[in-house]
Amino acid sequence: MRVLMLGGTWFLGRRVAERLAARGDQILLVHRGSGRSAPGVPGVHLHTDRHDLARHASQIKDFAPQAVVDTHALTGADVDTVLPLLPHVPTVVLSSQDVYEAFTGLQTGRCLAPVPITEDSELRRERHPHRGKGFPGVPDDYEKLDVEERWLARGAVVLRLPLIYGPHDWQRREEPILRRVRAGRDRIPVGAANLLWTKGYADDLATGVLSALDHRSADGLAVNLGETATVTMGAWFEQILGAAGSRARLERVPDDRIPSDLALSGAPAQHLVVSVARARALLGWEPGDPAAHVAESVRWHLAHPPQDAWTDEDTAADDAALAG
Repeated sequence: MRVLMLGGTWFLGRRVAERLAARGDQILLVHRGSGRSAPGVPGVHLHTDRHDLARHASQIKDFAPQAVVDTHALTGADVDTVLPLLPHVPTVVLSSQDVYEAFTGLQTGRCLAPVPITEDSELRRERHPHRGKGFPGVPDDYEKLDVEERWLARGAVVLRLPLIYGPHDWQRREEPILRRVRAGRDRIPVGAANLLWTKGYADDLATGVLSALDHRSADGLAVNLGETATVTMGAWFEQILGAAGSRARLERVPDDRIPSDLALSGAPAQHLVVSVARARALLGWEPGDPAAHVAESVRWHLAHPPQDAWTDEDTAADDAALAG
């Protein structure tokens, strides 16, 4: 197929593009060419902001896409600006499981929803969950619910994604543990670490995107993706330590002493465990073995450490947490 990808040069989008190219699809990648963009991603690269896409309408028409993958719509305006320029073809849109009311509970320390969460579970009542919080790369008007409403009306498949990990993860979700491994720490302060939050390995999720492109049975529907077995944060941390060959041990400290980068190890009021039964039934999709995926991810991140190093201030924060 000829696939137009909006984004496609970061983490998960990059893996989707690589998988499409490997099976022989032609790809037009529309992206800004930011510092996180990988220049070697296969396909024709059109460097432009999606809000300026109208200036390139002739190139879109000449490419004549047979499918669209939108990897990076963060706001309703991000969708409105491209819809008039794109043909009505099979479309897959990447969303987030932060659309559920359970995510509000996780953020606010309240139990607001039963688990497991299905696509029919209650959606967030309040919009713009990150407004005023200054998260890098997240606009104040970020709202995946706005994105979903527009694309679902167009008949797209909306894939709701979990906590994602794997090679090239720019958020480096395993780093709170791995930075302590690199620093030779033998004790790591954590809270109860009993949060259950469905995760997804990037390569598994890329397979889900291709499955959604190839099956029409989920058109116009939201579909959860994620691993079918969910372990606690503490168990995940132990898996990371084991994959890194570390003998460091997790040591329980009161929640008010947990270092900020290990905040997810606190005692939650709300869990975020999702059911992927719809993806399995409609897309024929199955995730792989989480234990093997954690090992693969850890190997990559150990071989590609971030530039920022462990500091004396970080050491002091851990020591203070462990002192009691």
